[in-house]
Amino acid sequence: MESKKISRQALLSISVLGLAIFSAILFYFYQQNVNIPIEVQVQSGPPLFVKNIVAPLPVLKEVRSPLPARLKIPKLNVDAVVLSVGLTKDGAMGVPEGPTDVAWFDLGSRPGEKGSAVIAGHFGWKNNIPAVFDSLGTLKKGDLVSIEDETGTTTTFVVRELRTYGENQDASDVFDSNDGKAHLNLVTCQGIWNKNKKSYSQRLVVFTDKK
Repeated sequence: MESKKISRQALLSISVLGLAIFSAILFYFYQQNVNIPIEVQVQSGPPLFVKNIVAPLPVLKEVRSPLPARLKIPKLNVDAVVLSVGLTKDGAMGVPEGPTDVAWFDLGSRPGEKGSAVIAGHFGWKNNIPAVFDSLGTLKKGDLVSIEDETGTTTTFVVRELRTYGENQDASDVFDSNDGKAHLNLVTCQGIWNKNKKSYSQRLVVFTDKK
């Protein structure tokens, strides 16, 4: 009777010891696995470490105003298609090819965004053909200018001032604005025509502020 009792105790001890060893083995492999980084496939960005899981942060896309489609100046009966231009090889702002369209500088702000959007148009086209900004200099403070964007939404601007720049005068302020507001600046030629340079002696800029 005593022998059977000892055998049962021995069997119980072995079972407990085996369970402890098995648990230790499981815990070891669990520790090994949780220390392995897991790469989660989401949008690219800086990695975010949370409990050893590597997850790139989502990249927030900048919300921008729609692209400009038409420029309208009721006082001048202007309703012009807006083209997009960048810089020429000489580092100057591009201009539209024809006399009736205008060109928006697409390396700067879009009309309606914070900053100064810039649109250029021709003055004094050859053979006396009417150009879109022939009468731009007649605008006065308080006159209205509007942009219709690609979605059909209209943004209105109010003329603040007109300013004339010499041919070699610094006009960087036409493109820059640090007041946190939205502006639209209209640029054209003015002054005397130089046949050799094929350009006018001055530039006229109409500064407007979003209404």
